[in-house]
Amino acid sequence: MTSGLSPSRRVSPAAALRTKALGVGYERLLRPVLFRLGGGDPEVAHERTLAAAQALGGVRPLRAAAAALHSRGTSRRVAGIDFPGPVGLAAGLDKFGVGVHAWGALGFSHVELGTVTALAQPGNDQPRLFRARESMGIINRMGFNNPGAAALAATLEQAGVRRGNRAAGIPIGISLGKSKVTPLEEAIGDYLTSFALLAPYADYVAVNVSSPNTPGLRSLQDAAVLRELVGALVAAAREQNPADPVPVFVKVAPDLTFDALGEVIGVCSDAGAGGLIATNTTLARDGLVGADRGLADEAGGLSGAPLTVRAREVVGWLAQRTDLPIIGVGGIMTGDDALAMMDAGAALVQLYSGYIYRGPALVNEINERVR
Repeated sequence: MTSGLSPSRRVSPAAALRTKALGVGYERLLRPVLFRLGGGDPEVAHERTLAAAQALGGVRPLRAAAAALHSRGTSRRVAGIDFPGPVGLAAGLDKFGVGVHAWGALGFSHVELGTVTALAQPGNDQPRLFRARESMGIINRMGFNNPGAAALAATLEQAGVRRGNRAAGIPIGISLGKSKVTPLEEAIGDYLTSFALLAPYADYVAVNVSSPNTPGLRSLQDAAVLRELVGALVAAAREQNPADPVPVFVKVAPDLTFDALGEVIGVCSDAGAGGLIATNTTLARDGLVGADRGLADEAGGLSGAPLTVRAREVVGWLAQRTDLPIIGVGGIMTGDDALAMMDAGAALVQLYSGYIYRGPALVNEINERVR
């Protein structure tokens, strides 16, 4: 069992001022512009953000300037991987790996690319991304839109990224999902195809069986099926590199019952998984407030502040019952949220919606406060 104890540390006045300046600049200047792009279409803002990350990653002086503005975290070792800080970028923001050289300069200790599938696919019809602004949440039904595992492998090859070489300055995780057209009974082969193509570039691999946006995907969390899937991926990792197999993490949904989560723990422990990622987005809508209640009927997964309590609850429950390391993700909107998640048992945390609403100041805040 993991203690997760992560006491706050004293923040220097200079660091606090830098974080405040980043927050003011983002929330008063940059965020209003981003939120108006494309007539307020969140997907347009997402694409522009990735384009900016790609540009930043391609120019070394710009990366150095960005790094000077961002606080560095305290390093930690998780699942045999050295992370230079506590906070990473969750899967879903940089699906295609285009900003792989930028995220370390922006204060992140790791980035989880994807989710990627064996076959290229366009994802669900637009609109498929919605801001719940009063609730500080996001609803998405993107549907694993991505160019396919081979294309991501080519992107990382061109970027000079290989497992363990730290070409991006930080560890790289890659989230794998099932291609929509692949029948559920053929899911394991689909995941193995992606794994074979991408494991050479990944410091860890995440098995996404918990997105609500691919029909039937969450059924892969059922104990018997999950045991076979994780076992096959762990065996492939050991075959590919017997001396140092790439760790396989399993990402779980916040909507699972505790009995089901207990089964997941048993399966992952028995199959040799390297850790857990908790949690994915939720199908619940009870966290929506005010005008955002009008979004309750939109299909997709809800992330952000409405998930804060449940994600922490799941992490705490898991941490009390397993020694597997846990990456905590879901509703981390403040430094206090990150501290609470780590006190619940998370070894690392990840951001997605919090980064959309708070920007770079949130990364600094967590790096400055979490030991």
